[in-house]
Amino acid sequence: MERNSNFTENQLLLSSAQLQEQLDQQKALASVIVRIRESLDLETIFQTTATEVRLLLNADRVAVFQFDLDKDWEGEFVSEDVAPGWTSALQVKVYDHCFGEQFASSYQKGRVQAVADIYNAGLSDCHAAILSKFQVKANLVVPLSRQKELWGLLCIHQCSEARDWKESEIGFIRQIADHLDVAIQQAKHLHEVQLQAAKLAQAVQRDQVIAQIVDKIRLHLDIETIFKTTTQEIRKLLEADRVAIFSFDADWSGNFVAESFAEGWTPLVGIQSAMSTTGYAYADTYLQQTQGGRYLDNQTFTANDIYQAGLTDSHVTLLEQFQAKSFATAPILQGDQLWGVIAAYQNTSPRQWQSYEVESLTKIGTQIGVAVQHHKLLAYAQYQAEQQKTLTSVITRIRESLDLDTIFQTTVTEARKMLQADRVAVFRFDPQKDWEGEFISEDVVAECNSVIAEKIYDYCFSENFATLYAQGRVNAIADIFQRKFQACYIQILEKLQVRANLVAPLLKKGELWGLLCIHQCNAPRDWQPSEIEFASQIAQQLGVALKQDSYLKQVQMQIVQLAEATEREKAMERQKLLAATIDKIRQSLDIKTIFRTTTQAVRELLEVERVAIYRFNSDWSGKFVADSFKDAWKPLAHTQPMTIETFEDTDDDNELPRNETFVPIRQGEKLWGLLVAYQNSQPRYWKEEEINLLAQVAVQFGIAIQQAELLEQTKRQTLELTQTLQELKQTQSRLIQGEKMAGLGKLIAGVAHEINNPVGFIFGNLIHLDKYTQELLNVVNLYRQNSSLLPSVQDQIDKTDLDFLIEDLPKTLESMKVGTERICDIVLSLRNFSRTDEAEFKAVDIHEGLDSTLLILGHRLKNNNERPAIEIVKEYANLNLLECYPAQLNQVFMNLISNSIDALEEKFQTIQQRYLNLSQMCPIIPLTIWISTQATNNQVVIRIADNGLGIPEEVRSHMFDPFFTTKAPGKGTGLGLSISYQIIVEKHHGQIKCSSKPGEGTEFLIEIPSSN
Repeated sequence: MERNSNFTENQLLLSSAQLQEQLDQQKALASVIVRIRESLDLETIFQTTATEVRLLLNADRVAVFQFDLDKDWEGEFVSEDVAPGWTSALQVKVYDHCFGEQFASSYQKGRVQAVADIYNAGLSDCHAAILSKFQVKANLVVPLSRQKELWGLLCIHQCSEARDWKESEIGFIRQIADHLDVAIQQAKHLHEVQLQAAKLAQAVQRDQVIAQIVDKIRLHLDIETIFKTTTQEIRKLLEADRVAIFSFDADWSGNFVAESFAEGWTPLVGIQSAMSTTGYAYADTYLQQTQGGRYLDNQTFTANDIYQAGLTDSHVTLLEQFQAKSFATAPILQGDQLWGVIAAYQNTSPRQWQSYEVESLTKIGTQIGVAVQHHKLLAYAQYQAEQQKTLTSVITRIRESLDLDTIFQTTVTEARKMLQADRVAVFRFDPQKDWEGEFISEDVVAECNSVIAEKIYDYCFSENFATLYAQGRVNAIADIFQRKFQACYIQILEKLQVRANLVAPLLKKGELWGLLCIHQCNAPRDWQPSEIEFASQIAQQLGVALKQDSYLKQVQMQIVQLAEATEREKAMERQKLLAATIDKIRQSLDIKTIFRTTTQAVRELLEVERVAIYRFNSDWSGKFVADSFKDAWKPLAHTQPMTIETFEDTDDDNELPRNETFVPIRQGEKLWGLLVAYQNSQPRYWKEEEINLLAQVAVQFGIAIQQAELLEQTKRQTLELTQTLQELKQTQSRLIQGEKMAGLGKLIAGVAHEINNPVGFIFGNLIHLDKYTQELLNVVNLYRQNSSLLPSVQDQIDKTDLDFLIEDLPKTLESMKVGTERICDIVLSLRNFSRTDEAEFKAVDIHEGLDSTLLILGHRLKNNNERPAIEIVKEYANLNLLECYPAQLNQVFMNLISNSIDALEEKFQTIQQRYLNLSQMCPIIPLTIWISTQATNNQVVIRIADNGLGIPEEVRSHMFDPFFTTKAPGKGTGLGLSISYQIIVEKHHGQIKCSSKPGEGTEFLIEIPSSN
């Protein structure tokens, strides 16, 4: 009984110890599981596990061994917990060459190796040697797997002595390994998630950087700036040694046009073509042979190591000259055309180019292609603008000058600069010879010979070109040797050094007058359609100049003929005036009357600016005693006595232009004085008949003086009394006349004012009445043409003397117009006579000007078949009279209100057409013009607004420029707002502004100082 009791007690003690051991193991296992769940850091989990397991199993070392997946079962201990006195196994590289043969397969199947004594377990020598290296005597190894692959080992070492491993310990370690497998799997997932997150973050950052680069590209219009910015930014993004942009030429060679490179590398920009042997010791002609190669298909090309990428020897040699060891390239497409390549180079060493880096390079290449396309479009637009500017300049010169040589020289100079040609010349045919002619004007570069006055005769011209040129055809030849021309034509062009030729005909009144020739001498040239059109327009304008010159010559010939006839009439008139002058001189014996009559009559007779009488004293000094002169010249009479230097009268004097001519006045045999005629503004060639006429007047004047002095000696006292009485009568007459004129001026001013308003109304409406009458007559004629369709209309026409009405009505209107113009002239003469409107700048009521303008435009404000009536809203403030130029200010009102009416008509037509296109009923469209005035800050403010479609900003900024108009040809000159601007700003020192909102309307604001 006692023995059985002891046995039972021992069993209980053993069971209690096992339970305690299992409890400790479960606690340790739970602790490991908690640590695994609490931490995602694999090193912390391993360290915690090793510590807990070593303490629990009372082992000398617990370590985690990890295999290197890239090497054959080589690895190292990554975590351990070791008892004091034993060597650490951390970071020791372990390679067991016989591991794969003995254990790998078993470990991959999850088997556990428990070795109680390494020297008695039958291990291989190499395996035992490795364990001895770590002082191991007993070994317990459990595999650690990740997704069914052997990741590493959980090793429990007993270094002090051999040890029999219990099943519970092995089971416990299995459980620990299972949870470590979970931790390893979690760590892998976490690492993958973190790696993916990092990649996403990098992708976002790259996209942001690329977006910033794209913004910088779009920020500039200058292509050089875009290239520079792009290469700098992409090199920073990719951290490359060099980023460069390569542009292809037409033959698929090319050049580097931009680059950014790190310090110490040789630049590539500026050297000769990378595809020609002149730029490098070796050249790669692959792209020339394939005409763009893979880049045409929008493919990229990368080489992580140029020596391992299978490149041709010539390509490798070329890259060595670029100092490159690795590169990545992407195409730059301009629309569908391959423009060039953007390349990133790594010069220091080979480089593994990532897909996202190549993708970034591709995105930037796409944006560069867009920028290049925009640059091309902008350059083309600028070129067209320059063409229009040159054409406008030529047209302006033609209008400014009537000299044909000046027009030709200006045109060829401007055209050559615009087209960048070698020569632009004007060729004129000799009308007396069969298609022979010469160059009469040219502008040529220094490298080409001049062809001025070069006689040209092309006997085959009439066969090939004359008919086409006469029809206005333009001939464009890109290369004279690439087309089948006759030998005579090639010979002529070679003589002129011409390789490419653009010829436009010059037509004068429908006949071929000459040719406008544009030559390219140094090389062939493909003439662009815009250049051909430009040459055609220039030729048309020169045709206008030729027509003007023809008209000018006709006018000049008529002027000469008219001048000759006028001169003959003047000669006859002079004789009549001479006879009348002599008669006047003889009729009077009053010396002053004779002076006045003589000087005035002679000035009118010779059409000079001054005629004076100079009288000598006894000492041959003298003074001017009488003169007659035009306005703005000072009188010479009553000046201080003066002495005239001795002079000699020669026959040659009259051949030179002089400011004066004179003849002697003799009183009997005595020299009494001089009769002098002056032309003060400029020298004048005095004609012989003018001097003879002056001499005849001087003779008669001398006789009259002699008679007057004889009579004066006998009747001096009577003459003095008569003169005194005459002066009194003259004074009385002037006083009475002054009063009469003052009263008459007031009367005339009143009458002119009362007549002017109705006459102005009649005259203003006669213009519209004439226009309306013409339109009505056109309608009547149209009815007559279609009278067969309307019998009732034909009956009415038969009853009415319609032919007489059609013939007489325009005559009646013209008579009314002539009569109204005559009345206006009479009223204007009366106003000038009364001098109430002498100064054009005066104080007026601007409301009257606005109302009169609205009255004139009243016919346009009414409703018609095309639109409803336009409503006028007036908001006039109580203003003082404004000092201004009324007529000019009314012109401004007319321009602005007319433009508002045009804008409202356009609005109505646009909206109505929109609803017609939609087949919907058009609603009522309000058409309104607001006119308001106010006085603020010593200024009068006038606002004229409408509710039209508004003015776009690009139009509003140019609307005050001369000749700028958005109206259809023939409906506007582009001068109305420009003239209005000059009137307000320059004449009145005010301001005119325009504000507009598209779709809402436009307002013009005029500010004029109250005191100008």
